[in-house]
Amino acid sequence: MSGLDCYILGGMACTDAPSERATASTRPETALRMRAMGAASLAAARSAIFSSMPNPEPAQPDADSALARATLAKVTRRLLPFLFLLYIVCFLDRVNIGFAALQMNRELGFSPAMYGFGAGIFFLGYVLCEIPSNLILARIGARIWIARIMVTWGLIACAMMFIRGPVSLISLRFLLGAAEAGFFPGMIYYLTLWYPEAERARAVARFMLAIPLSGVVGGPISGALLELHGAMGLSGWQWLFLLEGIPAVLLGLVVYRVLPDGPEDASWLTPAERQALTTALAAERDERERRHGHSVRAMLGNPTVWQLAVLLLLANAFGVYVLGLWLPQIVRDVSGLGPFGVGVLSAIPNLVAAAAMVVVGGHSDRTGERLGHIAAAAAAAAMGLAAGAYLHSTVPVVIALSLAAAGLLSTHGPIWPLPAMFLTGSAAAGGIAVMTTVANLGGFLGPYAVGVLKQRTGSFQEGLLLLAVASLAGAALALWMRRSPVLRGESPR
Repeated sequence: MSGLDCYILGGMACTDAPSERATASTRPETALRMRAMGAASLAAARSAIFSSMPNPEPAQPDADSALARATLAKVTRRLLPFLFLLYIVCFLDRVNIGFAALQMNRELGFSPAMYGFGAGIFFLGYVLCEIPSNLILARIGARIWIARIMVTWGLIACAMMFIRGPVSLISLRFLLGAAEAGFFPGMIYYLTLWYPEAERARAVARFMLAIPLSGVVGGPISGALLELHGAMGLSGWQWLFLLEGIPAVLLGLVVYRVLPDGPEDASWLTPAERQALTTALAAERDERERRHGHSVRAMLGNPTVWQLAVLLLLANAFGVYVLGLWLPQIVRDVSGLGPFGVGVLSAIPNLVAAAAMVVVGGHSDRTGERLGHIAAAAAAAAMGLAAGAYLHSTVPVVIALSLAAAGLLSTHGPIWPLPAMFLTGSAAAGGIAVMTTVANLGGFLGPYAVGVLKQRTGSFQEGLLLLAVASLAGAALALWMRRSPVLRGESPR
């Protein structure tokens, strides 16, 4: 019996006195009656005491839950706005060539196919360096490596102002991709170090809002910078590359000073908050390791990783990067507006997509369902792209492309929590890098294919239909993958 039991019985059933032990041994019936009386007394005493006392056990989970919610709220306030700003600058430097092309293509004599190839070659540089870059990040920490990425890509983004022909276009875009490689998958991996699985889709969706909002903010800004054409002897597109590359360099220096490598390094968390968060994340990580293992070699041989990579390629990357790199020219062709007007109109699809991402990511977290949300979003994107291919006036085209952008970008929230369901540590970083590596092939093939089709036919119709087919195939793949035991949280057999 416990000390509490002994205290309640006043030593009657727990006595160690030799005389009483001898009496019990010689009078077994009396001993049995005493034990029965003791058990009854114990039950009655427990009932009386605990019925009048507050039960402390349920309060502990409530307190832990409140602490966890408060900690995650603090993480969101302190971390997400900064990461959000970093990715706005990243995505703007990645796709601002779409606005520069409004002047640059004509000034330097680039054909649609040449522009599509030069814009897309960025992703080949990204693909070649992405997996090594992300594994280095997992090894040496986010602060140093993300700072390095941002400073080097910012310098190369500024150097884009010196483009003079096809060779310099291809070379600088390739180098920009190599310098930026690992930033996006590194950010996704970094978020897994802070957010439990149940909160991850919402956090990713908030972070990924930087993609459409970079268009909302960057469209009018890029259009206005093009209006500087001729100032100090520079073309508008040269001003655009210079002034939009500088923030990446400055923010890279800030990252080096302030970004913690993980919760254990966050000085703005209290010891209790740090302990609560790291304990919760460690428990999830240990459970995944127990069920799935976590070696990089096993990750590369896991078919689910490659299925997710193809899903990201079809349901997201083909369309997202084509819209990012060609949307300004599509809007100009259909509207006939100047650079600033094109920038304002191009912001509308991105604004709609931002709202859709919040709604879809939040609903995916509340329901815990991922692949069905991806399928629905990809199907909506296919409808918007197909409609945009057959419409020829400004308002209907902008509405159709808004639906397409909303569907394409809404896949981000549900898809990125999936690798962390069965991968941990370096395998998680590598798995995310594999997905983005395959998807970024779409970043090269999509813009280049649209450029070739535009040059051959003189319109964007066939290119948009090609993207619609890819999105529809992505929706079908997402529905098929719902059968995967790993993605349903089941242990492999």
